[in-house]
This record gives sequence, structure tokens and C-alpha cells, in this order.
Amino acid sequence: MNRLTTEARARILTVLSEGVGVNAACRMTGASKNTVLKLMADVGEACSLYQHRVMRNLQCTQIQVDEIWSFIGMKQKNAPEGLAGLWVGDCYTFTAIDPVTKLMPCWLVGHRTTECTDIFMGDLAMRLANRVQLTSDGMQGYPAAVARHFGSNVDYAVLNKSYEGGPSVVEAKRRYSPAVCTGATKNPVCGSPDMAKVSTSHVERANLTMRMGMRRFTRLTNSFSKKFENHMHAVSFYFMVYNFVKVHGSVKTHAGHCRGGHNSALDDGRHRRDGRYICRFKLNHDQRTALSPFSMSSTAL
Repeated sequence: MNRLTTEARARILTVLSEGVGVNAACRMTGASKNTVLKLMADVGEACSLYQHRVMRNLQCTQIQVDEIWSFIGMKQKNAPEGLAGLWVGDCYTFTAIDPVTKLMPCWLVGHRTTECTDIFMGDLAMRLANRVQLTSDGMQGYPAAVARHFGSNVDYAVLNKSYEGGPSVVEAKRRYSPAVCTGATKNPVCGSPDMAKVSTSHVERANLTMRMGMRRFTRLTNSFSKKFENHMHAVSFYFMVYNFVKVHGSVKTHAGHCRGGHNSALDDGRHRRDGRYICRFKLNHDQRTALSPFSMSSTAL
């Protein structure tokens, strides 16, 4: 069986890390579509397992959480009834960010449900080493999930934003331009949050970067994910690049360098956006044990 050289893999991954779609990556590198997707699957799984292992004992002091909408195969309104329960239609990626270091410690690909919210908050709680100030939007599932997994060891507040046009406009899947925010209410829920630091601006901006950094998240195109598995792998690869390769202007290094936990194999001063550094984490087949909690399979739901 033919195998890509490390240079060929690096070329493909470098192109994909710049937000280029799969078909465009094929044209730019000369690789076949199956080759690009197979490489993305292998590297995406390796990236997920690696980050699941190293994102521990994080010394974060502030965390903001949010969700970003996308869809698999087709939009929810077009999904046939026979595909109910399968990974077709609406898909939400839960994200978390430390606004100080820009580290995004965990994510979850799933539905905007109470169950997924609970799993996401449980995964986030076990990665933090100390008490944090946590801010979420007004989604109903957050307070109960925070209480269950953080208990009293958190300073938690909810930021409720009001938008022009009523609640229906807030749904991201129903609009193609930002709704006008007419006001925001900060509500302390648990502990003693510093109300001056209650914000979701950083995580919302990170979600915008995510939408621009992955072609399959771009609106009004046919570049959406066709398979849930490919969607998971693309998200895992994106966060690997974001946390360990991309240099953030505010901290002058990659976010993983500031996490304060385990020493990273990428903390070597070479902060270029280069796919060769990602290729080193491609696992052999016998090393793949299970999907990380970062990206749940449909059976987990």
C-alpha cells in the first residue's frame, strides 16, 4: 500500500490548517480526496487523544463557555423522518476558553441538549486544578450541570443578552448576519463572581475564529460536513492547531504554552504553523483505544 511521505502529509495538513476546504486541498496538493479524508481521520483522532491526555491540572482562573452551530449532511428542516436519531441535521460544538491565556481546554460535538451540556461541563470540571470564575450564556442546561460537577467550588454567573427582534432571532441557524444586541443582564448563580469579569465576548470571538478557520463551518456554501466522523476529526485537528501551533498576539506564543499543566511535546519554541509538528502525533492503529470525550460518537447520545 502506498504511503504518503512526511513532507506530503505536512503539505496537506498545512493547507487544511489555513481553513481551506477538502476539494481545494486536493487541487493545491495533488492528493486524492480519499487520501485527504483518510489523513484527516488519522490525524484528527491522534489530536483528540493527545489533547485528552495533556489537558489536565490546568491552572486557569477564568473560563467562558458557549456553543457554535453547524449541520451534518443537510439542515434540520430538510432531514427526512427516516433519518431521525442519526447524525444528520443540526450539530452544536460546545467550546470553552480561558480569556487570559486563550487556551481552549475542551470541547464537545453533540446536540444542544441538557445531556450534552452535562457531559461537557463534567469534562471541563475534571481538567481544572483550582477554583475558576465561570461565565455562560442563558442556555437552561448550564446551571444544573455546573452545580452537579463543580458544586460550590466555582464562581459562576450567567450573561443573558437581549436581541432586537425577539428570541427567534437569537437562533444562529436562522440568521446570516449578527442580530443587534439591545442589552445584557449579568446574574450571579454560585459563589462570588467578579461582575466586572462576567463576559462571553472572548468565547464568542473564538467561535468566530473557528468558523473562519474551518471551511465546513462557513455559512452559505456547500462545504458543510457530509459525515459526522469527518466533522469530529476536523474539529479535533483545528483545536490542536489553535492550542499548540497558532501564535496568539495577546500572549505572544501558542495557548498550550501557558496552560500550566503537563509539559508539552510542542513547547520547544518552534511555533510555526507547520503540519510536520502535527504529523508526529499520528498514532499507529494498535494505539487507538477509544474516542476522546472531546468528540462523542452518536451511540454515546
